[in-house]
This record gives sequence, structure tokens and C-alpha cells, in this order.
Amino acid sequence: MDFVRIGDKTISVSRINKKIEEIIELRGKGYSQQEVAKILDVDRSFISRLESIGEVRKGGDIAVIGFPIKNKEEISEVLKAFNVEYILLMNEEERQNFIKKQGGKELLESVLKIISDVRKYKHCIIIGSNVRTKILSKLLDSHVYTIEIGDSPLKNDIYVEPQKVLDIIKTIIE
Repeated sequence: MDFVRIGDKTISVSRINKKIEEIIELRGKGYSQQEVAKILDVDRSFISRLESIGEVRKGGDIAVIGFPIKNKEEISEVLKAFNVEYILLMNEEERQNFIKKQGGKELLESVLKIISDVRKYKHCIIIGSNVRTKILSKLLDSHVYTIEIGDSPLKNDIYVEPQKVLDIIKTIIE
């Protein structure tokens, strides 16, 4: 039976299933929750809750640090889709502001706090220059995966291929 009566409403089960399949298909193709919500005229929060219901494995044991990233919002969306809990992505301007707004002591304390926070995670993905990725890899106890985006020092934002990040996450969770 395709229809169900709930109070004074008649609900089409096949219509609900079709909409859910469309959401999953578009998300599987890489569309963000916001994009899918707009395309299918549903709330983004509904998509998020739907994904939570069907989630088999979380990315809660993964931390990601990266700078200077041109497409940090896009990378962040990919990470959030896999429930990566710790995400610290900066573009060059944000990185410079982070450094300039703090004195030497405060900067050192901030960096040590970040390292301390990241060490709590089983896996860490580091996106950065060849020198920064090597230094951070040595400071962390976790399984470290690196994406080198250029030779140090990097002075400009670099586009990071989302598929590279996705491939590492899939390797970790499978």
C-alpha cells in the first residue's frame, strides 16, 4: 500500500522514498547539503538529520589542519559530510592575522594548544607546504596523512583538490 493515513493527512510513502533517494544520489555526487536543499526544495537541516539516521561510521577520530587553502569552505563541506570533528583550515590572510594578532608568548600557547588538541585524534590529515607537513607529522602521535600543496614558504592561497581529501578519508574509514 502506497498511501498511509496520519490524522487528517494522506501520505504517499513512494513520494517520500523518491525524495530521499534523490537527496542521497545528489549528495553522493558531491553536492553540498545546501545545494541539494535548494535543488529539491527541502530544508538543509532535514538532509543533515537524514544523513545522521543512515550513518554507519563517523569520522570523529579524524582531525584536519590545513593552510593556506583557497577553497577552504569547499574542503570543510567535504570534511563535515564525513563528520570530521576537528577542522582547522585557513587561507593566507587568516593565517597572517592569526600570527599578527598575538604576541610571541600567546602565539606559542595557541600553537601548543592546537597540537595538544590534535594529538587526541587517532588520525590527522595535514594540508600544507612540504616543510610544514613534515614538522607537524613529527609532532603528532596519530596516524598522519599529508597533502603537500607546494614548497615552503607558501605566500598565496592554494587550491586543494577535494578528491584528494576524500580519498584519504575513505582510506581511513574503510
